[in-house]
Amino acid sequence: MRRTVSIIMLAAVAAGALVFAQTAPPRPMSPPGSAHAQVLGTWAKPARPAFTLGRENYEGGKWIEVTYGRPLQRGRDVFGSGENYGKAALDVGAAGFPPPPVWRAGANVSTRLKTEAALAFGGKTVPAGEYSLFIDLKPSQWTLIVSSWPAQAKFDPQDKTALWGAYGYTPDKDVARIPMKVDTLPFAVEELTWSFVDMTNDGGRLALMWGKTMGSAPFTAR
Repeated sequence: MRRTVSIIMLAAVAAGALVFAQTAPPRPMSPPGSAHAQVLGTWAKPARPAFTLGRENYEGGKWIEVTYGRPLQRGRDVFGSGENYGKAALDVGAAGFPPPPVWRAGANVSTRLKTEAALAFGGKTVPAGEYSLFIDLKPSQWTLIVSSWPAQAKFDPQDKTALWGAYGYTPDKDVARIPMKVDTLPFAVEELTWSFVDMTNDGGRLALMWGKTMGSAPFTAR
């Protein structure tokens, strides 16, 4: 009797697992991601020790955030070479739409920058606010584009006031075009990654890594 009950229970568990596997939504090909940094604040000891490294609070800081889709390399040559450099990264293949002139630097919705601080990239200042980010891809010469184009939540080709990815991009809303330093990494990054590197309290570098390539642009927060 006990053996029969055990068999029934195992069968029920297996059936439940099968139903869950069949009903669970599939993972997106390019999961959403985000990168964050906080600048221009000061570390202060509170009256009671904080649950942080150093037991201090970071006060008065301003947030910088990048949200984006994260495609995986999956063995592909993501940037190509020669005359084909960058073409694979553009949004080729949407029915009835030519590839855009710049890369969305991510996947799905337009890559977005939201900053509470003004950011100075060399002699170009991006005021605090929310923007779309694109990259103009050339061999060893990337250009970061900060644009005031709004982003569509879902692709609507009839909406001419906002973009999905880089479809419909035009340069008239560019806030800044910033040369990026392109480096070859000693390792390969599988999932496209935006990050803040070499950070200090008032700046650092905004970087994108994918495969063995990293493009970055130094900035100062104000």
